[in-house]
Amino acid sequence: MPPTGRELAALARARELAMTARGRVSPNPLVGACVLDDGRIIGEGWHEGPGTPHAEVMALRDAGDAARGATLVCTLEPCSHFGRTPPCTDALLAAGVSRVVVGCLDPLERTRGQGVRILDQAGVEVALAGGEDERACRELNAAFITWALLGRPHVTLKLATSLDGRIATAGGESRWITGPAARARVHRWRADHDAVAVGLGTALADDPLLTARGVKGAVRQPARVVWDTTARLPLDAALVRSAREVPVLLVVGEDAPEERVAALRDAGVEVLPVPGRPPEIVAGLRALGARGIQSLFVEGGAEFADALVRARGVDAVRWFVAPMLIGGRRAPAALGGQGVARLDEAPRLSGVVVERVGEDVLVSGRLRPVPGVAVEEGA
Repeated sequence: MPPTGRELAALARARELAMTARGRVSPNPLVGACVLDDGRIIGEGWHEGPGTPHAEVMALRDAGDAARGATLVCTLEPCSHFGRTPPCTDALLAAGVSRVVVGCLDPLERTRGQGVRILDQAGVEVALAGGEDERACRELNAAFITWALLGRPHVTLKLATSLDGRIATAGGESRWITGPAARARVHRWRADHDAVAVGLGTALADDPLLTARGVKGAVRQPARVVWDTTARLPLDAALVRSAREVPVLLVVGEDAPEERVAALRDAGVEVLPVPGRPPEIVAGLRALGARGIQSLFVEGGAEFADALVRARGVDAVRWFVAPMLIGGRRAPAALGGQGVARLDEAPRLSGVVVERVGEDVLVSGRLRPVPGVAVEEGA
């Protein structure tokens, strides 16, 4: 039997619970769970991070003995393997639940025991969400799923422009185009990601720190990443000077000068040589994925953003538009490069959402859908 209306409402609640630990669970996924008895929630839980109990276990503990014969609703397929914690499938069977509703399948379960299959074979009724409910659960874990299936981080490109599409004046002044509310949102996004990235041009022009500041609650600082073909990042840059406190990764070309690479490594920077001239975008993303980085938040600049878009390396876009007009032929636009020759070649966002953030407007959407696991593989 497909999920009922009350079960889907509980699934929406489970997604809210999962977000409680945003920015702290990687490399694990965000997961929330609810236990239902006759359509009423009697237990809730979420995963707090590596080494802590999983959401299903927390929800079962919250429900206590009432979980026997009840329904558990979870945002992601229960795990069936021993990691830092025991399998969730074992906990569900021990608790005696009669039905499990799964928001979306876990790509890593395809090569493990397959949690859905184990529960089904044990006599537990399993229902899989579909449509918008499944998509919402995949969106919740876009980073984890993208990394698991594609071997690279999920990339979110953040841009901030004037109403006429400029990221700075002709003289290079860019602080601040957006207002305080938008800048606060950016710091929250930094805290939500495994890493924040810029191109060398932005690193040289702005000397950014790229840490998450002024964010409420527990914050795990993101790693800082710079795409830098010839390892030109100065040793006195803010990023380098803080590399021993918060990790800095430099994506460089394979033929980057050895003395520059050695000096940066001595300063605490992790250097990742990748093929290509300049360092090829896809190879760089895969190098970050191999390093365990599941989510990458890109903040600039124009040439780097254009290279990412042209390489189809951007999954989602967050674009702030400020109510100001900069003008000037030499004022830089958000994307560099040559641009597309024809409008039908221009990448288009899907699932566009527009909202007001302070005095600015935020346009969000996807350039690539979140990959999914076929239902028949887990049924």
